Amino acid sequence: MKRDLSKTIKIPEGVKVEIKGNSIFAKGPEGETSRKFKFKQIKLEVKDNRVVISCKNASKNEKRVMNTITAHINNIIKGVSEKFEYELKVCTSHFPMTVEIKGNEALIKNFLGEKIPRKAKILKGVDVEVKKDIISVKSIDKELAGQTAANFEKSTFISLRDRRVFQDGIFITKKAGREM
Repeated sequence: MKRDLSKTIKIPEGVKVEIKGNSIFAKGPEGETSRKFKFKQIKLEVKDNRVVISCKNASKNEKRVMNTITAHINNIIKGVSEKFEYELKVCTSHFPMTVEIKGNEALIKNFLGEKIPRKAKILKGVDVEVKKDIISVKSIDKELAGQTAANFEKSTFISLRDRRVFQDGIFITKKAGREM
């Protein structure tokens, strides 16, 4: 059954949201970001310090797309008001490894005694900070911060060895505000 649907998102103080066509631009105390959406029937507009997402004759699929867009806009607004932070822990039991930041790459040295350092890509717009065995990843964009944290975890993945014995690696401990 098709019906008219609409959702509203309140914009907090200090955050400015602008919509041009299918793109949304947000500016806040932490910085500014934008995102382009690909949709046909869904309409976005800013009214009275709120973002209104509406669709006429919405089916189940349009409702799903509206919910997805709502989640993305909430993440954009939250990101420009306070950065998303991921925390990773360097765990070593056999060989002491070190993490070093060089440009847009992180070098993981002496992982399982390997001579050649492993590399993890740091995406543009992400701040990475290393303090002893804690790695902090911060960004306005939740997806970029999450992907950079996943790059760290993936670079220290161990294959063809028993995970109960070889527990070395870099693991996510905090994920955008919640404990793992």
